[in-house]
Amino acid sequence: MMMRGRGVGLVLAAVLLSGVAGGALAQNAGAQNAAPAAGPMVYQQPPAPIADILDAKPTPSSMLSPDRRTLVLMDRSNLPSIKALAEPMLRLAGTRINPRNNGAAESRVAWLTGLSLQAVDGGQPRVVALPDGARFTAPRFSPDAKSLAFVLDRPTGLELWVVDVASAQARKLTDPVVNMTGGTGYEWLPDSSGLLVEAVPAGRGPAPDVTAAPTGPNIEETAGRVAPVRTYQDLLSNPGDEALFDHYFTSQLTLVPLNGRARTIGAPAVYLDASVSPDGQYILHEIAKRPYSYAVPDDLFPTEIVVTDLSGRVVRTVADLPLRDDVPTAFDAVAPGPRAVEWRADAPATLTWVEALDGGDIRREAEFRDRVFMQAAPFTSEPVKLIDLKERFGGIVWGRDDLAIVNSRWFNTRHETRFVVDPSNPGEDRVLLERNYQARYDNPGQPVTQPNAQGRSVIRFDPQGRILMSGAGATPQGEFPFLAAMDPATGRSERLWTSANTDYEYVVGFLDADGKRVVTQRETRLDPPNLQIRDLTTGQTTRLTNFTDPAPQLAEATRQLVTYERADGVKLSGTLYLPAGYDKDRDGPLPMLMWAYPAEFTDVAVAGQTVDVQNRFVRPGGSSHLFLLTQGYAIFDNPSMPIIGKDGAEPNDTYVEQLTADAQAAVDAVVRMGVADRDRIAVGGHSYGAFMTANLLAHSDLFRTGIARSGAYNRTLTPFGFQSEQRNYWEATEVYTEMSPFTYANKLNEPILLIHGEADDNSGTFPVQSERFYAALKGLGATARYVTLPLEAHGYRARESVGHTLWEMTRWLDQYVKNAPPKPAAN
Repeated sequence: MMMRGRGVGLVLAAVLLSGVAGGALAQNAGAQNAAPAAGPMVYQQPPAPIADILDAKPTPSSMLSPDRRTLVLMDRSNLPSIKALAEPMLRLAGTRINPRNNGAAESRVAWLTGLSLQAVDGGQPRVVALPDGARFTAPRFSPDAKSLAFVLDRPTGLELWVVDVASAQARKLTDPVVNMTGGTGYEWLPDSSGLLVEAVPAGRGPAPDVTAAPTGPNIEETAGRVAPVRTYQDLLSNPGDEALFDHYFTSQLTLVPLNGRARTIGAPAVYLDASVSPDGQYILHEIAKRPYSYAVPDDLFPTEIVVTDLSGRVVRTVADLPLRDDVPTAFDAVAPGPRAVEWRADAPATLTWVEALDGGDIRREAEFRDRVFMQAAPFTSEPVKLIDLKERFGGIVWGRDDLAIVNSRWFNTRHETRFVVDPSNPGEDRVLLERNYQARYDNPGQPVTQPNAQGRSVIRFDPQGRILMSGAGATPQGEFPFLAAMDPATGRSERLWTSANTDYEYVVGFLDADGKRVVTQRETRLDPPNLQIRDLTTGQTTRLTNFTDPAPQLAEATRQLVTYERADGVKLSGTLYLPAGYDKDRDGPLPMLMWAYPAEFTDVAVAGQTVDVQNRFVRPGGSSHLFLLTQGYAIFDNPSMPIIGKDGAEPNDTYVEQLTADAQAAVDAVVRMGVADRDRIAVGGHSYGAFMTANLLAHSDLFRTGIARSGAYNRTLTPFGFQSEQRNYWEATEVYTEMSPFTYANKLNEPILLIHGEADDNSGTFPVQSERFYAALKGLGATARYVTLPLEAHGYRARESVGHTLWEMTRWLDQYVKNAPPKPAAN
């Protein structure tokens, strides 16, 4: 499962070589048989036209103002350089930060570089003048839509800027003092008069010197206390880390008006969150406190949750939570005490929160699992119960005084229930709908929300008082987004509009009170996503943007949904991509790469749901495997790899058997079509897909080679659960052992390319996973290549890293698939 990310490394890519024909792979694309010495090498460029596509200018991002009158177009930076990723970085309490600017680490920020404003009702875009070389992040409109704020990167920190929408003029509001190490950095006041900013405390001084020799050992002790935790990364590890965490994560809340002098609120603290009430009279604070932990990230540290007025005076203490390092690892387990504390969006100042009625432990028998509370200002009356839930709380969408929707979920069954509640009459509720939340065909969508006058998202209703719903509209023929109206009394829906069967178009926002004119985003197989105005009554459209194809070199590649069955009758599917100009009768079977990612299900019917993608605009980016289309490969993308638990059994109890059956069915399907040669098929994947790849090479002879990126291969290194496995190693020792390809490294008799970011930040996929797996393969005489990418996290960001990854993948497949000799006959 994905967690927050981190990074470290050298500037040159370290490539360790073993068992490759001729001693090693070539250093450059033109020297197929050259053999460089093992060790460091320079970054390589992928073959044309991949490099040109990577360097193309990215499509701008866009954003609509709350009043739907202004469209913001923002230029995006391209892939950052490895030099940019080499900026200083600290890994503290589960977060990676840049100490230079008190923001997120460079690898985790997608910078914006340009800004223009365009009236929705017509006119040319107005360019907003910014400083030379500007790059910014976190653009947000004020609730009244008259101003747009953003955070600008400067050499010594982050500045808060604001754009006046009427004049398209930008100005600086603060010096470089915005602190975004712990979160969003700022929030608009509900009346749009200014912003609440998390600022670096005045006079903070230099960071503590943690280079001194230690004065003693670091010691942790259990004292017999049960405290299982998953494999978090980037945790605090010593007193020096604690001192750095205090230094960089401590903020001073500051009210910054658009006009006038800023003023501080309360004392500096380590703020995990701070939010203003919708009436602007109170602030909800979540503050981390000592003692810190070396076992869990900061959101599980001792935490004080309080409400203050705008002078900083505490008016309500919601909770004083202890260290929560002993929460069971099951997905529906939670910590005791208040959680999900927030402001009710449609009320002036009402707190809402949830508390577990079963102590947070799913192993306890309980009729109800969670209780949702409300408490209105001035917080002197007792909290009232809004609803009791038999499953875990999954969120609230607020609507009006007499209607909100509460969601509950239970992971073990993949079941969800949605309730209609009346906040003015708490304790009364009725079921709106129940379903398997993994099911796609019957998904009714989610309530359409819109910002109210205070900038908070609330449900939009139609003139008859029905809840407007929008959803993906999945069918076997494709996804066709829709707009519907749901009767809150009966749960019945009426479709108001559905995307055309050749398009993928969805509603972005409404332009009039009766909901007839909307802004939509539309794409087709050949047309990139663009915004337009649609009249739902007449069908007339007016285009707002004209973004072009960022990779026209791939426009003529073809794709189709392929459906087939597993040997036991489970319905499967995958998307087949074929290179431009391919003719099966003329060209015959192609070398193929299958790229997949397994998924766990509890319902066979849901696992077998297929959705065509013919109406989607698909272009590769980053280190996508789809770039291999330009090199003459067929790509079977995302072939279904369901792992299904039936009759009370856990899905992973038969993981290997189901996985190999899934792969066998996929291979048989593409060979039967005549587009792939059974002897020239590779398998690959990223993260859990890399784990899948190694398992398929170890337990089958279906593939000539595999590409495994940023994977985990030894499940004993993630003993308290992984992916969707909730049992720990000691509860399911055989499952952990059988699922680990490390256990079967001696059976892996096909070449494998291992790639891993040296600064992988994902829970469970520590770089040591690839390091030790490669060591095992090397010791057993397997054919393997191990590439580590300096400074890269779980996903690869730097232009050099992305280009080199695609170079590695292309050359590996050329050698072991495209140009491979016939497969030896089975003994």
